[in-house]
Amino acid sequence: MFRRQFQLLAFTICLIVAGCAEKKKILLSGEEPVTPSDFISFFDPLSKPITLADSLLTKKYADSLSISIPILRGVLPDSVLQPFINKKEKPSFHAIGKIEVPDAEKYVLIHYASRSKRLVWVLVFDKELLFQSVTSFFYPLPEKGIQQSLLIDRKFLFSVLQLRKNADASFSEGKSVYVYNEAAKQFTLIMTEALEDKVEELINPIDTLPATRKYMADYTQGKMNLVSIRDGRKPDRFTFFIHFEKRNGECTGELKGEAFWKSPTKAEYRQAGDPCVLQFVFSNGGVRIQEQNCGSRRSAGCLFDGSFVRKKTPRVKKKS
Repeated sequence: MFRRQFQLLAFTICLIVAGCAEKKKILLSGEEPVTPSDFISFFDPLSKPITLADSLLTKKYADSLSISIPILRGVLPDSVLQPFINKKEKPSFHAIGKIEVPDAEKYVLIHYASRSKRLVWVLVFDKELLFQSVTSFFYPLPEKGIQQSLLIDRKFLFSVLQLRKNADASFSEGKSVYVYNEAAKQFTLIMTEALEDKVEELINPIDTLPATRKYMADYTQGKMNLVSIRDGRKPDRFTFFIHFEKRNGECTGELKGEAFWKSPTKAEYRQAGDPCVLQFVFSNGGVRIQEQNCGSRRSAGCLFDGSFVRKKTPRVKKKS
């Protein structure tokens, strides 16, 4: 009897010791750096297929899921993180989950929120837990009346789905499918289905603004590629609208904003909290554009880069 009680007591003590020895769940809200292994292990596994609706962008996350900027600094390169941590934007990061490819890459999903944008960050780590790439989904937000969701299927395809209810109660669907290209270390657009029929004529939203200063004009590269430059609010800047379509509409991009003159022929678009940077170089006959980190404004695998020819303005005949 005594021996049985002793064995029971010993077993109980072992359980207590094992419980005490169990590693406490790490938090990512502090300032002490963590290893990539601990960082990734913090995220709960997500079962495929999984669908993330755009409603999660306004979801309130628990403080226990918060990820501090010092923690991210220890895991990500400054070139990736810096555009997202502007103090005026007051950004916050929260863990969503992770998806692991057996003996290959790992996808870590993070909710990012700031004053001007909300998106889902997807970080990619290789099997050695080395950071490889980052992309984002859900920004900019869809137009009113359009529901958007992100589907990650069993083949590790990332599909952005759009659904719109039409006035006649019918529905229109659109889809863009991305896959991570390990060799290129980036996500590549492999298929797209437009939400609606392709427009036959490009509408310029700043067409009616004044164009009285030098280089203020429309610059084109075919029918559906336009760089429109108009007078700015002050002489040191100008308003622009860019739209391009390449590869039969599979590669598209659009951006409207305000650029500042850096020299008589060079200007730059750069906005606090926005990783996208555009360089404009003007000549008498055209403009050349070069981008940095504008992936949220265009399809994956294509750039705003290109040269556009100045469109001739019809001369107005003077009345005699």
